[in-house]
Amino acid sequence: MGDSTSLALTNIPVVDFSGFLQGNSAIRQQTIQTIFQACHQVGFLYLKNHGIPLKAIDQAFDQSRIFFDLPLTAKQQLAWSSEYTNLGYIGLERECLDEAKPGDLKEAFNIGSESLTAATVHPSTNLWPTEQPLFRQTMNDFFELCSTATEQIFRAFACALSMPADYLVQHHQTQNYTLRLLHYPPLTAAPRAGQLRAGAHSDYGSLTLLFQDNVGGLEVQTAQGDWIAAPTIANTVLINTGDLMQQWSNNIFRSTKHRVKLPNSAQSNRYSIAFFCQPDADADIVCLPTCHSQQNPPKYAPVKSGDYLLSRLRATY
Repeated sequence: MGDSTSLALTNIPVVDFSGFLQGNSAIRQQTIQTIFQACHQVGFLYLKNHGIPLKAIDQAFDQSRIFFDLPLTAKQQLAWSSEYTNLGYIGLERECLDEAKPGDLKEAFNIGSESLTAATVHPSTNLWPTEQPLFRQTMNDFFELCSTATEQIFRAFACALSMPADYLVQHHQTQNYTLRLLHYPPLTAAPRAGQLRAGAHSDYGSLTLLFQDNVGGLEVQTAQGDWIAAPTIANTVLINTGDLMQQWSNNIFRSTKHRVKLPNSAQSNRYSIAFFCQPDADADIVCLPTCHSQQNPPKYAPVKSGDYLLSRLRATY
């Protein structure tokens, strides 16, 4: 799926991140400009040379498949219980990303940070399957790799918005992130009217990393309102900007709606892994000084990151 045909069909730019990490001044600036255009026009981009080893991604997917193959009783013992922790197992149809439609035909497992920095702010209440000895270490390692990559992406985003390079990093000090394993099982019954694998929604935070298998189904809404495919492209991670990044940037960066459509074959399993980045809970999301002017005043009232996340989770569950 990494051929030129699929790239042309997506209309989602592919960005070589090594240009930002290792390029000379001109190449770095060109990469920053490409990222700006992707976030401004589409709200999604494929990033290659992002620094997360392929082996670590494969191991995370392997452990995810093993987890979702556990009996439902074992998974329910780790059930999600509260929007305040937002951790644990979420069963089929429990979440409704499009509030106007039936529950999503997916199951998920949410993991938070166990780093020492994060623990001082929000002590982890992660739930772990006792049946899987490698699960916890694999996921914690993967969490840290995603966190490290994200820090560099935040630097690129800040530069793209003409802010100091460490501005966004300074507002993501507590690893207020969620590693989410997702499984879209085969359909065992006819879907209800309007039901999808994941209803149309925008993400809530600053940015999301998304790793997909090759099954497909993710669609992104264009500025014109059309839905386009966002297939897997080898050796890339799909990145999208969320609601709070849109508010920070005064709509310069888009928080784009996306969904997972029903499969062509009712027998297909689909797996993906998302890494949701939320600014520190007490961070004030106020329009950046470089993103407003007398002709373009701030469009959003300031909001605390944690308050916004709670409001969205309450609506979703």
